[in-house]
Amino acid sequence: MRYIILILFLAAFGSIVAGFLLETPFAEKLIGFGVAGLFIVVFPLFTYYRWKDRSVKDYMLTKENIDKMRDFKNDGHS
Repeated sequence: MRYIILILFLAAFGSIVAGFLLETPFAEKLIGFGVAGLFIVVFPLFTYYRWKDRSVKDYMLTKENIDKMRDFKNDGHS
């Protein structure tokens, strides 16, 4: 999955760069497809890849997590 994301990122970035450098009638379309590819394909895949094994509950402000933060702060850490 990591290499697929990297390849798609490089393809989208390459499309954007090619759109800026080439003086062809479809240069703006290359830029548009590159940007759309980043936002519609690459970023969601990257987000899924990074968050797939994590629990959302660990990042929510629940009473338990707030108490943990207070205990950590009161123990002399900053």
